[in-house]
Amino acid sequence: MKGLSISVVAKKSNVNIETIRYYERRGLISEPPRTESGYRIFPLETVERIKFIKRSQELGFSLDEIEKLLAITEDEEHFDSKEILEFATRKIREIELKIHDLEKMKFALEDLSTQCPGPGNPICKCPIIETLSKGGVKNG
Repeated sequence: MKGLSISVVAKKSNVNIETIRYYERRGLISEPPRTESGYRIFPLETVERIKFIKRSQELGFSLDEIEKLLAITEDEEHFDSKEILEFATRKIREIELKIHDLEKMKFALEDLSTQCPGPGNPICKCPIIETLSKGGVKNG
């Protein structure tokens, strides 16, 4: 039986063996055939599929979203690049919202940091701790 062992797939894909097992359990990669002794033998395409998954994660896609992307790419008869563009556009909007939320958090922390009396003062005088304790961060 020709193919790659799980350790070779992991090395070529630059992922942990457990990641491959997890992707297999989630159905992101197909369960490979096994040798008579029970070893998995993966086709070479598995490496490219895992790299696709990892690159998609780097762009912010969740594994659920990646599963949908993979389904679209495997069904060219019913989908075209329009679906991928819509998918990417939704992800861009989601990222923009996250950036906005992060900017609000940064502003709030910067504001609290400028109020902090600094070294030599008791913790109880620190507006950062005081605000966190009382639960009242103002996001502008």
